Amino acid sequence: MEPVNLREYETAARDKLDPGLYGYFAGGAQDEVTLGANEAAFRRLMLVPRVLTGAGEPALDLTLLGRQASMPVLVAPSAFHRLAHPEGELATGRAAARAGVIMINAMLSTVAMEDVAATGATLWFQLYLQPDLGYTEQLVRRAEAAGCRALVITVDSPALRTGERARSALLDLPPGLSCPNLGGAGDIRQVTLSPEISWRHIDWLRGVTSLPIVLKGILHPADAALAVAHGADAVIVSNHGGRQLDTAPATIDRLPLIAEAVGGRVPVLLDGGVRRGTDVVKALALGATAVAIGRPVVWGLTVAGADGVAHVLALLRAELANALTLCGLGSAGQVPRDLVVSDGPAAAR
Repeated sequence: MEPVNLREYETAARDKLDPGLYGYFAGGAQDEVTLGANEAAFRRLMLVPRVLTGAGEPALDLTLLGRQASMPVLVAPSAFHRLAHPEGELATGRAAARAGVIMINAMLSTVAMEDVAATGATLWFQLYLQPDLGYTEQLVRRAEAAGCRALVITVDSPALRTGERARSALLDLPPGLSCPNLGGAGDIRQVTLSPEISWRHIDWLRGVTSLPIVLKGILHPADAALAVAHGADAVIVSNHGGRQLDTAPATIDRLPLIAEAVGGRVPVLLDGGVRRGTDVVKALALGATAVAIGRPVVWGLTVAGADGVAHVLALLRAELANALTLCGLGSAGQVPRDLVVSDGPAAAR
């Protein structure tokens, strides 16, 4: 029976995946406090609809960093899609192209960025800045040549996280799989996560490419302001899906502070915990231009390849349109702040 929501896709994927692989995709750092907080924080927020607005069918499309998208939902970067399905990121790219959404292709993709771009998806490339700037520039030039429309720099990973759900750490890909963006080596330790990466590296990157630069992993408003000052074209409020620093706060709780610090100068995106169309509406109300989803894409891919990913995106699109309609809104781009209140006695007033 076909899943009817994103949570059912996770259940179906868990039944198909090896338990260790499911643990790798689903798990978070240490006690997984942040992992749980991302979803729980959305549940604490309530939507207060307006009625009799005559808004009509809501418009979902938007322009983001100069590119059209069919809705304010992106495919977040996640590694090793061929562990979930033999076609891996090729299937994800075809689904993103079919849905008209932007896909952020991971540096640790199991399909080369050039091949993912050939699916027709609007592609951004996710990058861990490497201390070897010559190597980093080679990756940037590859992304430019492949037609990637932006660089998404993950900035919350100065060191490898510690995760305990999957007892056997995934240090190497199984035989037959590789990371072709890294020259084909299957050993993920080829990526250097360095605590020496700093704002000067962002300045350097800004000087070597004309592509838009998006900084992913912003939680502190001071860093959001610095991002704009150092030439970032957008920021993503993210705690790495709860996979890096455990007990970091939920992203939706930090979003209003980041949006205020940015002050409308660049788009603010969010990932972490988005599982329903109502979650998307809440994020839009609190200052996000769009959201990105990671694990639900992997669950759809596991269950039914490109068709599964496309269905995950279609389900979220339908829920988003329905939630906007029920809130009396005619556009995903005009969601007022007072639509969202916190759970508790004051929310009932």
